[in-house]
Amino acid sequence: MEWFAAPDYWLSRLVFQRALAVLYLVAFAGAARQFRPLLGARGLTPVPEFLRRTPFRAAPSLFHVYYSDRFFAAVAWSGAVLAAALAAGAGDRVPLAASMAMWAVLWALYLSIVNVGQLWYGFGWEALLLEAGFLAVFLGNAEVAPPLPVLLLMRWLLFRVEFGAGLIKWRGDPCWRRLTCLDFHHETQPMPGPLSWFFHRLPRPVHRVEAAANHVTQLVVPFALFAPQPVAGWAALAVVVTQLWLVASGNFAWLNWLTLLLALSAVDSSAWYRAPAHGPAPAWFTVVVLACAAVMVALAHRPVRNLLSARQQMNRSYNSLHLSGSYGAFGSVTRLRHEVVVQGTADAGDGEHTRWSEYGFKGKPGDMRRLPRQWAPLHLRLDWMMWFAALSPAYSRPWFTAFQRRLLENDRATLRLLAHNPFPGEPPARVRALLYRYRFTTWRERRATGAWWHRELVGEYAPPVTRH
Repeated sequence: MEWFAAPDYWLSRLVFQRALAVLYLVAFAGAARQFRPLLGARGLTPVPEFLRRTPFRAAPSLFHVYYSDRFFAAVAWSGAVLAAALAAGAGDRVPLAASMAMWAVLWALYLSIVNVGQLWYGFGWEALLLEAGFLAVFLGNAEVAPPLPVLLLMRWLLFRVEFGAGLIKWRGDPCWRRLTCLDFHHETQPMPGPLSWFFHRLPRPVHRVEAAANHVTQLVVPFALFAPQPVAGWAALAVVVTQLWLVASGNFAWLNWLTLLLALSAVDSSAWYRAPAHGPAPAWFTVVVLACAAVMVALAHRPVRNLLSARQQMNRSYNSLHLSGSYGAFGSVTRLRHEVVVQGTADAGDGEHTRWSEYGFKGKPGDMRRLPRQWAPLHLRLDWMMWFAALSPAYSRPWFTAFQRRLLENDRATLRLLAHNPFPGEPPARVRALLYRYRFTTWRERRATGAWWHRELVGEYAPPVTRH
């Protein structure tokens, strides 16, 4: 079946699979390094407790069969090793069936983690990685040409990511329609990057151009992904440029990188490289790919209904396998930035000489003189949840008191999530949290003080907690 094979996209497949494996590697390594204080048996939201109240059907996972912290670590590091092997090209050096099995195991291992990850894994890019990873199972390897049905499914996934994000903005916060949201967004986004201060200080007309270009890229360009070449290729290039702009302006884990990679499904490389010889696709492979395509088409009705709905939802998974979900981000943009600052003291009582010292986080703003760091594509899960905690205490109610207790114990696993522990010897006697209003400094303030941030105290976020 000549229509089934798309040999001109072999280079796009090669780059996509290798880079996707790298993102899997980052995700698994991040899970291995962060799970114990967040999800472990003594974590802030322990997996064993979650498993006791959640049936397998609602959250399929290997951990329903058995859980221990060591087993979780083994699953995460096994996924990292397998991802590294695929990134190095192992999938093209084994038979087609073995390559598909490797990608399927990778997907199943990460699904097992996401489905017990609770609020720490409730982000749209988790489902996006799983959906893209599922499609990667059916892309084949060097033995066969890339199957066109899977490439089209990848474009359909990219369409939902981009068009969904565009619609949620246009329907949501009025500042998107007024082209003023980016007057605030670079400053108030969850985790600014090293260039975010400079993006925020761009002239306001440039911010208007940013917002308008966003609408064009997300509301118009996605339709061109399904046009004949070279239109589809130019549309993919527009997506790539936009995603690189977002990478430069903030930290959004692997969301932008994975969106960029999905655009490769519309890039025809035949103009630069001649496709290598591929053998005919085995009959069983054709049947499996078409079956996958049929399943994904059958699952498409719910995200389509969501796109058409006036009550559109962002980042919604419609099944426990996280396939064919809905995506979107920043339907509303916060105008003010608040930060929860966690402090400890060695003093048992309050007085004029009580000295409170601040804990430092790796990614979220704290020290006013520290330039925000580049962390993406790594996802700092605690830092992200601290941003939500600052929006409302409801986001932190399930875990914040437990976090304070771990600090009172000088718990090693928890402290590894932080950049600075002001009590390296004896643990503090009390821990509290204050709420501050943060804003980027002006050019004049930056020159005078050397600070990137200015902050003002809003009030108490959480009262002092003692070990008892």
